[in-house]
Order: sequence, then C-alpha cells, then structure tokens
Amino acid sequence: MRIHKLSLLILMGLAVLSFMPAKTIGVFKESVDVGKPKLTGSAQYDKKTKEYRLKGSGYNIWFERDEFQYLFKKISGDFTVTADFEFVGTGTDPHRKVGWMIRESLDDNASHISAVAHGDGLTVLQWRVKKGMAMRDPEDEIFSQEKQTYTIQVERKGNEYTMRVAPKGGTLQTVGSHTMENLTGPLLVGLYICSHNPEKVEEAIVRNVQIVQGK
Repeated sequence: MRIHKLSLLILMGLAVLSFMPAKTIGVFKESVDVGKPKLTGSAQYDKKTKEYRLKGSGYNIWFERDEFQYLFKKISGDFTVTADFEFVGTGTDPHRKVGWMIRESLDDNASHISAVAHGDGLTVLQWRVKKGMAMRDPEDEIFSQEKQTYTIQVERKGNEYTMRVAPKGGTLQTVGSHTMENLTGPLLVGLYICSHNPEKVEEAIVRNVQIVQGK
C-alpha cells in the first residue's frame, strides 16, 4: 500500500514538472551550441545589470556549415532587434564573431542571415542563401564602412532584412538590406558568438537588448 502511494506521488510530481514553464534566459528561450563545437559554450543573463554574457567556441560561421553558441527565441512576422556588443579581452583571432542571427533551424548547415561584429572591428551583414549551400565572399556580404561598431540593429520587413550600426554613443546608420526568400515561417532569432578557433572559447557582453515585433 505504501509503495502504491509513493508511486502515485512520484507520478503527480512528474506531471507538475511537465507543466512547468521552460527556464528562460532574459528575453530568450534557449541556448545551444550549434554544429557541435569542440569546446562547450554558454549564455547567462544578469537580472541586476540586464546584461547577457556569451561564451562560445567554433571553427567559423561560413562555408557549408557553422559552429557557434546561440541564444535565441522563435519569432513570427516582422521585427526589429537591437543591442550593444562588446568583446571581453583581446581575443586570439581577429575573426571572432558576435552579433544577431536569424536562422531557419538549428541544423549546422541551415539558411541564415547574420549581423556580424568581428574582433578586428569589421561589421558585416552576411547570409547563407539555402540550406547546405556555401557562403560566398563578397557575394553574400554587405560591409559596414564604420569600424569598431558598438550597437547593431537588424530589421525584418517581409523577406527583407536591414542592418544598421552605430559607434558607442553614436546614431544608427543604415549599412544595407538583403532579401532572403527562403527564411519563412517562425524563425530563430537571437545572439551568438563564435571564436573562429575550435581550440579557444571567446566571451562577449551584450547590453540594451531590445526586441520589437510587428510594425
């Protein structure tokens, strides 16, 4: 009889856990290492400072597949996302990356468009046209003339994506727009970091995150 009651209590506990909301990280729903990088990444949110701290490895976000740490949520329809990005430390590779990414899935070869701030100050809007395709330089990139950008914004209107950037304390300026016909339906939208070196983990702080959906 006692065993029966114990089993019932366990089942009730599991039922309650199954209805508990998933743990969120700030305004985002989940963090994951895409592409199985050699070293594990992470994403944390400080409620007091309202800052996100990303740590991630990965060989690159390029060619036919990607490796990186991703903090994201699903969004449907039009949206505008804005944040301030700052690397921690001098880093080991000038091509380490942090920024915004809009992605069709968590597959390592998924179609995506990304606003990329590099360790050397270069900021680029880049994309993979279709799943499994190789990204091309410079055909799949729009380069910012502004070096050492701090604030990055990406706006989606229909299938068109526009990137705007600003130096610290500056005004956002439009870099360019690109149409992505294959990014449809609910999309994964979030922050990411890639070390561009599979043997290293890089770190960045992201501040003033804003996600505005609709017009």
